[in-house]
Amino acid sequence: MKNIGFIGLGVMGSPMAGHISNAGYSLKVFNRTKEKSELWSEKYSGKVSLSPAELAEGCDMVFLCVGNNQDVEEIVIGKNGILEGIKTGGIIVDHTTTSSVLARNMSIRSSEKEVSFIDAPVSGGEIGAKEGTLTIMAGGDEEAFTSCLEVMSLYSRFCKRMGDSGTGQLTKMVNQICIAGLIQGLAEGMHFSEKAGLDTKGVIEVISKGAAQSWQMENR
Repeated sequence: MKNIGFIGLGVMGSPMAGHISNAGYSLKVFNRTKEKSELWSEKYSGKVSLSPAELAEGCDMVFLCVGNNQDVEEIVIGKNGILEGIKTGGIIVDHTTTSSVLARNMSIRSSEKEVSFIDAPVSGGEIGAKEGTLTIMAGGDEEAFTSCLEVMSLYSRFCKRMGDSGTGQLTKMVNQICIAGLIQGLAEGMHFSEKAGLDTKGVIEVISKGAAQSWQMENR
């Protein structure tokens, strides 16, 4: 069984890493806030590392889910970053929502070390992470992507490679554009309901059973 590393134990990353741990993989974890690592290790089985480089040593795959572009860059190519520790032929899978430009740059820098980089942002939120029902849109080398499917399936219900590096992040942008319009419409509807003096909770109950139903309405 492959040796796995997971970096970023926040709202999304903690349950995602938990699914990997529960599946019995040899897992190492790292979080910049040590307290989060300690809280995670009280619930799941896995070795807590002191840096991304230490975590990456001996790992076949390293997954990360952090905050933004700068975080990913620091964790992957910074001092004591993943590329300082991961072995040749290793795979980095980034579940952070970032820019497609960053994803392509990280892929180039990783390939210089003979390491594959997959940009794989997720959709489904905290609920999806906890229930293992996330949707993953990925970009990068097809063979590397296929190698990671077994692990990613532990916390997702659908995972698709969209093309070369950066296409995962571009697909996530489309996802966010669609969601933004929907949330705006929902907000306008709820505002109208309040202004009209309706029982908004009751309104939601009714219209969620008809054509207006959506995941955002039911979960947000």
